[in-house]
Formats: sequence, structure tokens, C-alpha cells
Amino acid sequence: MRVLVVENYENTGLGQVGAAIAEVGGEIDLCKPYRGEPLPGDSRDHHALVVLGGGQNALADQAYPYFPVLLELIRDFEARDRAVLGICLGSQLIARAFGGHNRIGGSTEFGWREVSLTEEASEDGVLCELPDRFPIFQWHDDTFSMPPDAVRLAASSVTGNQAFRIGRATYGFQFHFEADRPMVRQWSESFAELIATKQPGWAGRLEEEMAQHGPQADAAGLTIARAWVAAI
Repeated sequence: MRVLVVENYENTGLGQVGAAIAEVGGEIDLCKPYRGEPLPGDSRDHHALVVLGGGQNALADQAYPYFPVLLELIRDFEARDRAVLGICLGSQLIARAFGGHNRIGGSTEFGWREVSLTEEASEDGVLCELPDRFPIFQWHDDTFSMPPDAVRLAASSVTGNQAFRIGRATYGFQFHFEADRPMVRQWSESFAELIATKQPGWAGRLEEEMAQHGPQADAAGLTIARAWVAAI
């Protein structure tokens, strides 16, 4: 199994998705197009695609001219029935690729927040083993409308579209299920100045919130990661 991972921003990482891929002996090809590395022209050499998050918005084609190429690549993977996973910015790009509308700003969530699964999630192969509600790490300002052929799978009190599926195995997750406690701690250190400007007091709340919500969030995230990998 070869998985193409598209990194869009420094210090993001695969987290629990990487762990789930490693468990089954999968190979990862990491591409960093924001640094000028070229994206593959199609999906032929890979069984699956992961599109990670980033601080930019999903309409920033001028600053990130590879975005339109990435949208075509996403559509090619789906058309060949090869699994696709988008997280945060990645989910916004998948939504855009299939006709959803990106809304910039107005949907800010940060920290561990509760998400609720839809009725459709109970029959979804990736989410069916999860509880109806669970905490999971969030870090986003933007959101999107559902693409015409998408199945909505999760929501929060702030953001109505938290997860969706297109076709058999193309998934978008607005929340950061890949971010386990070590990754959240790493982000909190790497992006400390940025977080302090947007979320004052986070450094003082981190350990308490992590202890309260981290174990349940990590368990849910690893369940999602393993189930998506099983769908490849």
C-alpha cells in the first residue's frame, strides 16, 4: 500500500493517521507543494491520498498556485475509487473540488470541542463504531457547504459541516482527529505566538483540557484513522 500525503504547511504531520498506516505496513510518499515540490499528475502510483491542514484558506490560489492542480488530483483519486482523506484545510479543498462553497472566516473553533454524528454516520464504515458524541481537537476559522453528492456525517454547535463522505471512501474532516495529545502539545509549542494572539490563556489551560478531553479524543481519532486505512 502506497499513500500519497500532501503537506500544505509547516509542522502539521500525520499523527494518528500515520500510526494507522504504519500498523498495516503502508508506505508514505510525502509531497510538500507549498515548498515547490511537484504534485503527481494522477493517482496511478498510489492507493490513497491524504491532504493535510494549514493556516491558509482553501481559495488562496494566488499565493498557492498548486491548489487547482491538487483539486484535479483529488477528483482523479475519487474517480478511480481510491481512498481520499482531507483534514481541516484538506476537507475544505475536497469540498471545493466537488462543488461545495468555501466560507472564509466566521466559524472559529479551537481546542477540544464536542462533535455529534449524524444518523447517516451510524451506517458509515469509518464512523459507525464511534459514540454519538465525543470531544475532538479543533483549530479552524473557515467552513464550507456540502458538495451536491456528499453525505454529511458530523456537526458541532459552531460548524454544521464537520465531516462528510463522497462516494465509497473520499472523506473530509474539519476537525483534527489525527492530533493526539503529543501532537497538540507540539503545536502548542511550535505555534505558541500565533495561538497567544488568537486564544489568550491557552498555555495555561492546555494541561487541564488535555487531561479532561485528551484520552477520549485520542481513542476516537485512532478509531477513525484505522477505519479509513481499512477502506483503502
